[in-house]
Amino acid sequence: MVYNLSLHYVYNEEDSKEITQDVFVKVHKNLSKFEGRSSIKTWIYRMTINTCLDFIKAKKTIKRQVQQNTKDLSDPAVFNKIQDFQHPGVLLEQKEAIEEIFAAIEQLNEKQRTAIVLLKIEGLSQNEAAKVMDISPKALESLFHRAKKKLWLILDEARESKL
Repeated sequence: MVYNLSLHYVYNEEDSKEITQDVFVKVHKNLSKFEGRSSIKTWIYRMTINTCLDFIKAKKTIKRQVQQNTKDLSDPAVFNKIQDFQHPGVLLEQKEAIEEIFAAIEQLNEKQRTAIVLLKIEGLSQNEAAKVMDISPKALESLFHRAKKKLWLILDEARESKL
C-alpha cells in the first residue's frame, strides 16, 4: 500500500522504496502517538502522502540548486522523471498513454493530485479518502470533480499541441 501510493507520487521505484522505508520508520517511531481517531490504514496513508510531498519538495529544491550551479541544462533527460518512469504493472504498449496521464496528474495542485490518486489509482472509497485527507466527503467530491475537470483540460491541451 505504502510503496504503490508513493510510486504514484514520485514515479520512480528507488525513490518509492526509500519513501516506503521512511514511512515505516516514522510509523515505528510514532506508533505510541497514534490516537485511534481514525483507522491505522488512514493514519499510514496520511503519513505516506506527507512523506511523498516532503520528498518532492526536497527534490525540487535540489533541482533548483543544480540549475543555478549548472550552466548547460540543454539535455532534457536530466530532470525528466516521467519518461524514466518504470511502473512494474504497466504494459509496454500502454506506457506512452500512462506517461501522458501521470504528467497531467503531476500538474494538478497537491490536494487535487491526492484526491485523484486516492480515489482512482488507490481505489479508496470516498469516505476513506476523505478521512485520509482530513476533509468531509462532500468537500472531497467537489475537489475530485475540479481535479477531473482540470485533468481533462490539461490532457486536451496536450493532444491539441501534438496536432
